[in-house]
Amino acid sequence: MTQLKLKHGTSVVVADGEKAIFLKNEGDATYPNLKLVHEMKMENPPSRDQGTDRPGRFNDGPSVHRSAVDETDWHRQNKERFAGEVLEELKSDDYERVVLVAGPLVLGEMRKSFPTEVSSKVVAEITKTLTNHSVPEIEKLLMKE
Repeated sequence: MTQLKLKHGTSVVVADGEKAIFLKNEGDATYPNLKLVHEMKMENPPSRDQGTDRPGRFNDGPSVHRSAVDETDWHRQNKERFAGEVLEELKSDDYERVVLVAGPLVLGEMRKSFPTEVSSKVVAEITKTLTNHSVPEIEKLLMKE
C-alpha cells in the first residue's frame, strides 16, 4: 500500500454516526499539520430509548399463524441521516481535496449517496473509527496509512 500524502490544503473528515471532525492540513505532504476547522455532533441515543412501540405483527393469511415484524432501528437510521448531513457540508466550496476517515457503516452510507460534487473531491477513503482520538493522534495514524 502506498503511503497517504496529505498535500497542503487537503481536508480530512473524521466521522462516525454521531460526530464529524473537519480538519485541514496547514503543513505539507512531508510534515502535515492538521488544524481543526469545525466539528459536527448529533445526539443519538440507543433505539430502545427512541422508540416505545412493540414490534408489529401481521397475519399470514386465513390461518391463525402470526409473524413478527422487525423493530425499526432508530439509532442506525440516525447514523445514516448524519452521514448525509456530513456529505451536504462537503458540497461547500471550502473543500477541494478531501480524505474521508470513517467506520465501515458510515463510510458505506456515504458511498451509497455521494453527490457528484463530493465524489470528485474525495482523494482517499480510510475505513477506521478515529473520532475519539486527538488531532495529533489522528495525524500520526494517517501518516502510517
